[in-house]
Amino acid sequence: MFAKKRGHTCLIASGMATLAVLMIVLYGTIGTHLQLGSSSFRQDYQLDRPLYKLDLSWPRNPELFTGEVFGVAVNQYAGVVYVAQRGDNVPKVLVFTTEGEFLMAWNTTTLEMPHGIFLADAASSNPTVWITDVGNGPNGHCIKQYSPSGNLLQVLGTPGKAGTGLNPLQFDQPAEIFVHDSGEMYIVDGDGGLNNRLIKLSKDQEVLWLHGEKGQNPAQFYIPHSVTVDSAQRVWVADRGNKRIQVFNSITGDWLGTWGSCFTEDAPYSVRLTPDKKYFVVVQLNTNQISLLDAPPVGLIGQCRVVSVIQLADEVKPHLVDLDLKTGALFVAEIGAQQAQKFTPFVLGASLI
Repeated sequence: MFAKKRGHTCLIASGMATLAVLMIVLYGTIGTHLQLGSSSFRQDYQLDRPLYKLDLSWPRNPELFTGEVFGVAVNQYAGVVYVAQRGDNVPKVLVFTTEGEFLMAWNTTTLEMPHGIFLADAASSNPTVWITDVGNGPNGHCIKQYSPSGNLLQVLGTPGKAGTGLNPLQFDQPAEIFVHDSGEMYIVDGDGGLNNRLIKLSKDQEVLWLHGEKGQNPAQFYIPHSVTVDSAQRVWVADRGNKRIQVFNSITGDWLGTWGSCFTEDAPYSVRLTPDKKYFVVVQLNTNQISLLDAPPVGLIGQCRVVSVIQLADEVKPHLVDLDLKTGALFVAEIGAQQAQKFTPFVLGASLI
């Protein structure tokens, strides 16, 4: 069981964080282990590398997590966090402030089994929330756009009908969507279903390019699970079943390279960038790890290099992650612990923002 009451350990966290800083100054490369209520975690790192500390006060009411928490999305401008959870007779989305106050629950009947969640148009006056639904019922196998208060705005795909078609568009257990500032969409379709696809759609939802073969060769997938796009026109895909991240040109769809050496023990489940674009945040569910990897410069893919690791307790099962692009805070959806948690950054000798 994972206890939900964590406030009594704040002094321990503060003391351990201070000790960790002193040890870094003395030794340069260290690991610290913290046992904090519902979360035990270890962080291994090097001098001048990004570090995170658990925010024990987030959220203020962890007892509101009543289902399996699968995804999280952050609106850095509004200071709002959306948490997607599964279960019978539970609200499918809980909304908190980034400081931990509970705002609302979506009691929508249009969501069956939420998987990935993404906040689009955050800087606009009309931000929207996109959620992939992997349910097998009449509303499943599609991707849905909602208002911030949970009103359904539109649906991508054919609700209730799994398939491989492109016209009309069909999905089978779509894992995640990334909506670029241009309005273009990148979708990884196939959380164990018929498809193993990376699809790029125009802002008018026309297919621009796709990769859709199952396999282990370049540009083939086995359970593509998460997708993000960097500022150098590169698409990064967590190819979960193949224990690798694949990289593509966002304009042409051309394959650019693969990272696999960092994932020999466990597959990447989620991939996101820190606000300064220096590091990728990658979640590994079975080893209960959150890793930070160096982001390569423009024109180079190279090999992956881990610079910092947060080791969570056994059976926490981190699934998907998102970052507050204003503060750099890391929010993690944890299936096993049935909660979302917040980690705040602190860096010696550099800044994440």
